[in-house]
Amino acid sequence: MTWGSTSFNHEDSVDPELYFTAYTSFFHKVAKVKDEPIESEKRELTVGEVQQKVKEYNAQINSNLYMVDNKDGSYTGFIKVHFQLVRPISLPPPRSHSLTQEEDQQGRRMTRRTSFYLPKDAAKHLHISSETRVREVIEALLNKFTVVDNPAKFALFERTEKQSQVYMRKVSDDERPLYLRLRAGPDETVLSLVLKENETGDVNWDAFSFPELCNFMRILQREEEEHVRQIVKRYALAREMMKRAMARITTPG
Repeated sequence: MTWGSTSFNHEDSVDPELYFTAYTSFFHKVAKVKDEPIESEKRELTVGEVQQKVKEYNAQINSNLYMVDNKDGSYTGFIKVHFQLVRPISLPPPRSHSLTQEEDQQGRRMTRRTSFYLPKDAAKHLHISSETRVREVIEALLNKFTVVDNPAKFALFERTEKQSQVYMRKVSDDERPLYLRLRAGPDETVLSLVLKENETGDVNWDAFSFPELCNFMRILQREEEEHVRQIVKRYALAREMMKRAMARITTPG
């Protein structure tokens, strides 16, 4: 696997759902992200179909990130993975050169990890083969940034847009990202690959250290408080608009 440069694209986050029974009368409805399956073709491509698909793919791109097909039907190419991580990743502590040999032998090296937030919507190009699986891609991405977190804490998603709706599908560990890229073509509105935290229901919380779990609890507390503030603000705004409307109504008598 080889790497490309990191790029950054800042986008406004989608507002949470408006918790008000008549919000359609007061607020603009926003596009929602739906976790729904994306239809994908199950049948494997023949060697001839792969060659044709690779040719069509290369004709559509505006860079030198071409796919290359081999006589046996395998192929290599680039995928672009977007990072959408809301929690910090763990990096190993810097190695200390001041430790004595005795301390080293006694295993007194510091085990504290450094937490680091990746920039929003960072992206990385990765050169892989048609046989590279999702789990290998995740491990390679973490190794690139020297992340020491368990790869099981992360998952790869495919993102697509249809009629102003954004759909996300979790890609299973044994799927092949380059195959998905070839089938969809280079247009990222048709399909893009996103690395996110694993879904809560699938996370093995026992894999986290005690300090990490404490940090997550603090983050969840802040997220909850912010969410409550947003809801209270919307209700207050709705009440104020109602009061103004009532004041404009001419009362009888």
